Amino acid sequence: MSDLTLKFAFLTEADRLKSVDRANVLMDLSRPENSAEHSWHVALFALVMGASDRAIAMILIHDLVEIDVGDHPIHLVHDAAAVQAAEDAAAQRLFGMLPEGEALLALWHEFEAGVSPDARMAKRMDHVQPLFQVLGSPQPLADHLIIVRDNMDGGRAARLWSEWPEIMQAARAMLDGQPVQGPLAGPLAFLAEADRLKSVWRASTLCDGSRRENSAEHSWHLALYALVMAGEAGPGVQIGRVIRMLILHDLVEIDAGDVPIHAQNGQAHHSVAQMMAEDAAADRLFGMLPAPLGAELRALWAEFEANETADAVFAKALDRAQPVMQNIASGGGSWIEYQVSYAQLVERVGLRIQRGAPAVWSWLDESARIYFAG
Repeated sequence: MSDLTLKFAFLTEADRLKSVDRANVLMDLSRPENSAEHSWHVALFALVMGASDRAIAMILIHDLVEIDVGDHPIHLVHDAAAVQAAEDAAAQRLFGMLPEGEALLALWHEFEAGVSPDARMAKRMDHVQPLFQVLGSPQPLADHLIIVRDNMDGGRAARLWSEWPEIMQAARAMLDGQPVQGPLAGPLAFLAEADRLKSVWRASTLCDGSRRENSAEHSWHLALYALVMAGEAGPGVQIGRVIRMLILHDLVEIDAGDVPIHAQNGQAHHSVAQMMAEDAAADRLFGMLPAPLGAELRALWAEFEANETADAVFAKALDRAQPVMQNIASGGGSWIEYQVSYAQLVERVGLRIQRGAPAVWSWLDESARIYFAG
């Protein structure tokens, strides 16, 4: 079995994380948050708060074990030893699907131990995001506010009073109904606004075909693609930068919406009107951040859109590759909905993937041909 076959099998299995619901809900209270979009949001927290590439990589994989064992809400009583044993077994199974998966397994264990500087940073982001997931809602649920207060006063977040007092003071202000003051105000407002990406629905479905995918969990999945497919990148590609691009790349859809690549016979995607809407969205969203950081992240988004640098070309290739795999796994997905021909798939998608990741396109092309031949 080829390495790419094993990698795609792992990435298809990882899609199941999008169906693991958490105790938290979206900020608009419309539904539970799932563990894939949670992982994306935590990674975005980490990116905004200055985490390293290794810390962000830990965050991308930290909840994968929930595919097998589910989420364990912090306010409920659990058998910690049994949970840990089950998660260890899940990690062995999942990372064991990959060629040379030992490296990611070791990274997961490092996160779990929480001892190294990168792991401590990753844990910090993972423990902060649920607080602000509740506090960022215009009308937080009363029982969720109680959980947040207990968590801050004596739960796993209590240690952050000494580790990161500024974030805890911001959380306390919000818990008391007061506005956040100081340098964290902009980043926290931006991160709350980002929650809306979890409600932007795409044409692609989950691999099991059960529902459409949203743009937040898609962004997490793409970042995981980059981590797993790093060996397929061309010369000079910096995977850490690619992952950061992919975490950010669809944020503009909060304002501009998703435009399926096959909609209107392929004419709607990247129209002048769409590009203008996305530029305006980028100005608004990244403008919420302090000037140096906002300018840096907007430039990274613009680099992805321009598709000229080695990093952007690889990132764009993966952005086209993931929906192809979703459609293959689900038995056609959006290809059926938009009556896509094989020639259209090659023109709209294949050439872009081939440019940045030729071996990835060769593998997908072989699998897609079987579908279109049928």
